[in-house]
Amino acid sequence: MESNALWTRRGSSCCRAGRISPACKIPVLPATCCWEICCRGTRVPVTPLLRVRVPLGSSSSSGWAPSLPEPETPHGAAGVGAQPGHPGPDPQQGDLRRAPPGSAVHHPSSWFPCRYFRWWYKKTCIEKKSAFIDLMCAVPLQQIYGCPLGGIGGGTITRGWRGEFCRWQLNPGKYHYGTVIADQFTVCLRRKGQTVYQQVLSVEKPSTLQGWNWGYCGHYAFYHALYPRAWTVYELPGQNVVLTCRQVSPVIPHDYKDSSLPVAVFIWEVENGNEEPVEVSIMFSMQNGMGAKEDKSGGHWNEPFALQEGGERVAGVLLHHCTPTNPFTLAVAAREKAGTVVTHLTAFDPAGSGRDVWQDLLQDGKLESPTGESRATAKGEVTAAAVCATCTVPARGHQTLELALAWDMPRVHFGALGRRYTRFFGSDGDAAPALSRYALAHYEEWERKIDAWQKPVLENSQLPSWYKSALFNELYFMTDGGTVWLELPHDCLPQELQGPGVASLSHLLPVLREYGRFAYLEGQEYRMYNTYDVHFYASFALVMLWPKLQISLQYDIAVTVINEDVEPRQYLMSGQTAQVKLKNVVPHDIGDPDDEPWQHVNAYLMHDTANWKDLNLKFVLQVYRDYYLTHDAPYLRDMWPVCQAVMESELRFDTDNDGLIENGGFADQTYDAWVVNGASAYCGGLWLAAVRMMCKMAEVLGDEETQQKYSGILQKGKEAFERMLWNGKYYNYDSSGSDTSSSIMSDQCAGQWFLGACGLDQGELEVFPKSHVISALQTIFEKNVMGFAGGTMGAVNGMRPDGVPDTSSVQSSEVWIGVVYALAATMIQEGMVQEGFHTAEGCYRTVWEQLGMAFQTPEAYCEKKVYRSLAYMRPLSIWSMQLALESRVGRAPCAPPASSSPVPGGTEQSIGDSPGPVASAGRQGPCPVPPSL
Repeated sequence: MESNALWTRRGSSCCRAGRISPACKIPVLPATCCWEICCRGTRVPVTPLLRVRVPLGSSSSSGWAPSLPEPETPHGAAGVGAQPGHPGPDPQQGDLRRAPPGSAVHHPSSWFPCRYFRWWYKKTCIEKKSAFIDLMCAVPLQQIYGCPLGGIGGGTITRGWRGEFCRWQLNPGKYHYGTVIADQFTVCLRRKGQTVYQQVLSVEKPSTLQGWNWGYCGHYAFYHALYPRAWTVYELPGQNVVLTCRQVSPVIPHDYKDSSLPVAVFIWEVENGNEEPVEVSIMFSMQNGMGAKEDKSGGHWNEPFALQEGGERVAGVLLHHCTPTNPFTLAVAAREKAGTVVTHLTAFDPAGSGRDVWQDLLQDGKLESPTGESRATAKGEVTAAAVCATCTVPARGHQTLELALAWDMPRVHFGALGRRYTRFFGSDGDAAPALSRYALAHYEEWERKIDAWQKPVLENSQLPSWYKSALFNELYFMTDGGTVWLELPHDCLPQELQGPGVASLSHLLPVLREYGRFAYLEGQEYRMYNTYDVHFYASFALVMLWPKLQISLQYDIAVTVINEDVEPRQYLMSGQTAQVKLKNVVPHDIGDPDDEPWQHVNAYLMHDTANWKDLNLKFVLQVYRDYYLTHDAPYLRDMWPVCQAVMESELRFDTDNDGLIENGGFADQTYDAWVVNGASAYCGGLWLAAVRMMCKMAEVLGDEETQQKYSGILQKGKEAFERMLWNGKYYNYDSSGSDTSSSIMSDQCAGQWFLGACGLDQGELEVFPKSHVISALQTIFEKNVMGFAGGTMGAVNGMRPDGVPDTSSVQSSEVWIGVVYALAATMIQEGMVQEGFHTAEGCYRTVWEQLGMAFQTPEAYCEKKVYRSLAYMRPLSIWSMQLALESRVGRAPCAPPASSSPVPGGTEQSIGDSPGPVASAGRQGPCPVPPSL
């Protein structure tokens, strides 16, 4: 079989020899940079998936497993900077530290800490709410996370690569970090009517449920992840039986129904290498709750359920979690078909020894299956349930067992909106059984669609294997970014969407009614929805894979632009008082998940972002980019007056009328701790790109007056930009003449990045001289990439001309992963393909391999292993690399027509419709990369 084949089918033998179940469907690709963690904590390259060997564990002295040697404890299990029991840093990397509280923000005076602490105390201790950025109580780093479960916007549950259920986000934007020890898979093997092996498939040795056989030996397991799927392969010691658990979540591009479902399916492929049949049972146990204090609040109860359809039956247990706010139901279920038996245990005490459960399964490989619901828990009690699927596997044969987990929290704590999936399954809180049945009946279809989407990328031998892993695995944030996808009531009126001005957005209501409202956090530690300066980078993933959600998000931003919030408040950096939101400016974010998003915008109160120079421009750039990729003419017509309004607001920053805006001498853009003064490469470049797109949109819409106006501004601005910032090799950071104004900014070509993505960077459309762009990118590669950390950690944000990182700000000396991916895309657009991939590779290897921060990619890290803001939005910009690759080989969409008539792919399309040009490209994957790679 060729090395780049998508799937493998191999005979049974030891997992460690690379042989796996003939039916487990694990993608196999050339060995490269993804990593495997062995018992001693070392990492070695294996495949382009995230691949991990379960690191530690041993069999216990009791139970049905043979005695095995105790493996060594991995380095850092309780090392420096790690909480007891949390895996620590890689031994080859030294100490991994979080940036000190507040270090990522510019302190214009010594009063900031006082203002922040006073605000933080009022928010957390008096109002009993969470801080949007909590500098006092940071999220602990745990190098344990694997592929999250669930679709978009219905909440997520993250399984670690050791199999634990360890990160919970059912309440929108609010996380509970903790492993629930009762949430496990257990295997029971029986031969000739006798149980010969029974083992919890976990390396843990907990203090509860000690009647269970814990401590599975990590030598005999591997973990693989390629989002939205993951595989864990277990070779059962001494049994000649191999189990492969394939977890599947319905995250499917261009699908606006199934992608919203809060479900996951676990397909257990069982391979029997023996000469006699074996009866195999997989028990899935689950605690009622998330392991939080609410689990003991009382009033929770469980009940069995069964649904029959045709010749198949789905059965399981419902776990009703009856909290006053946002109650929910968990459903653990299995598919019963010919040759499969499903049994259950309605309730057991997960805080006890669990011996009754263990003995029940041990006796005959099945559970008792009592009828009727359990009693409600008393205060201080917890409860759990279990479902067991059993089948007989013939000699030298294999069988499949299918289990599912669903959760139903139909309404959220803000507003009165239901989640997206309630459109299809109802909002009464009784959808968990139907969700389970639907998932088990449709997961094969989901996998076919996922295969069709991913296969062209995975089989492209000219793409680096690390890139294939990064491209798909970074998409975890689409679901696990505190994401919400909500339904708009069909009787909603325009004035209910914040003011009468929205009536001018003629397609606002049709879009929101058809596709709902979408929001995701800036990061799991920076709790603001749709942070717009960061979404600018991440939006490529959305517009390429779920373009209707990007359109919906843009409509929501447009609504906030039109409106204002005159309430005064004090801003923490400057101490000055200003209103929350000015009219005709783009907001920083659409709100805090602990408040009322969409109604109360701008949760960010570090700076008054009405004076930021990049937000308005990023709206204009995304509007044209979205139109270019989708050909959605009604959207463009609706957005045009909003673009005109924000550009008029932006013109006030051109204080000398030279066609170029000036920064205000503080950190007035996405680099909110990096002071910039006068004309700047970053904001000035974004400005000129936005002006060019205003000219183009005016041409498309037939607005000659506006086109002439911005053409004149563009001509003046281009001359001023080159005169004030070009130094012969690159564009200076700013024109202030300060000690650091000549710094080399890695993000100086951000405007060119968007122009190139929209086909506006050639010939008469050119804004920045092509020779200057190439020279700047070459300088960045030489200085910021190769001159930093030996060229192995991506691009540092700021570098001095003498090859020393710019330390004028903490942010100037950081590497921002999302910015690096955008930089790499720009390089690819300009023909520097090899340099682009080398630049991005440094970030991937640093985060996913060296620092062990899988499925929690941070915003930033420094050369000395200091990181900031876990699980961040911006790295989704890696999808702009994919767009650049497709564009280079002629797969980019054709230029939209220069008229205002409707074009295919407009907002009138229905759910699951045929996608526009970018959707087609995103589904099919890239053509071969040019030979220069």
